[in-house]
Amino acid sequence: MDLFSTNTLNRVVSSLLGGTQFLLDRYFTTVQAEMTEEIHFDTTDTKRRIAPFVSPLVEGQIVAGPGYVTSTYKPAYIKDKRVFDMNRPLKRMAGEALTGSMAPADRLRAMIANDMSDQITMLNRRLEVMAGEVLATGKATIVGDKYPQAILDFGRAAGHTIIAPILWSAAGTSHPLDDMMDWANLVLQSTGVFLSDIVMTVDVWKVFRNHADVKDRLNLFRTVGGPPSVTLDAQAQSEGGAYMGTIDGFNVYVYSSWYVDPADGNEKPILPVGTLMMLSPAMEGVRAYGAIRDEEAGLQPVPYYVKSWTEPDPSVRFLMMQSAPLLVPYRPNASFKAKVL
Repeated sequence: MDLFSTNTLNRVVSSLLGGTQFLLDRYFTTVQAEMTEEIHFDTTDTKRRIAPFVSPLVEGQIVAGPGYVTSTYKPAYIKDKRVFDMNRPLKRMAGEALTGSMAPADRLRAMIANDMSDQITMLNRRLEVMAGEVLATGKATIVGDKYPQAILDFGRAAGHTIIAPILWSAAGTSHPLDDMMDWANLVLQSTGVFLSDIVMTVDVWKVFRNHADVKDRLNLFRTVGGPPSVTLDAQAQSEGGAYMGTIDGFNVYVYSSWYVDPADGNEKPILPVGTLMMLSPAMEGVRAYGAIRDEEAGLQPVPYYVKSWTEPDPSVRFLMMQSAPLLVPYRPNASFKAKVL
């Protein structure tokens, strides 16, 4: 069996799914693939219409059916290409015995496997970063080397993003639980979806758990053997989303994750400090994939496509992963973001 064949490599890739991506896995659970370079979505009219009154002696009133709008988006394209010159397999790998314990051919195969795993990790982190931006702003910014910046606006209502800080740290004048209920009711009116999840950054969590209103509510409704309530402990020791309990019907999560921005090489948080988001899986987030622009891939819309080939002189092996991903919220208004610090 050719361990570097396209079929073999893509079977290996399908098993290298990487770690849990909290935002991606919770709010973008559906996969959509299209055999074009564009992604299409239909959204229906959700106005709360009521049946018309008429006299029983006249003809029935004609009522138009609910309409729909088709939106078209062009996903960005990812081409992660790695180079393996034949000097690399002749040197020991990290963690290998100093004298070398692997044959060069085995070492090359191990290097290919390690780089494929790194490619998948980088792609998943890119999607998690995109998920954070879409959930927080209702938009996706696509920019890269030789790719002019493009901003995809999914049409979230302006009132679902509060930019001016609402200072929960102001004792006596701030009421976080009332704010959350008001915002949830606003979204419920516009979409029919109750935002059951509260996702906040660590700095917001520290203020929230120490707020007098929160402590009073937990003490008032604390019962033996009752439903779980928000813990006042520190965030769980894991990257991503940590479940902290429930309060007033809301599931509270604290989120911490970072990425290295390719624009400047600096490590940055996926969610900016002071961020609070109200979300629901009913937003119907979709992981959409366009066609892979490669004849060897059959121009098929698959999440990842990996291939490897060699150049004879000088002898070099290349490994390349391609993907055309885009995250789209079917119900962009079923999300809300506020800056509370």
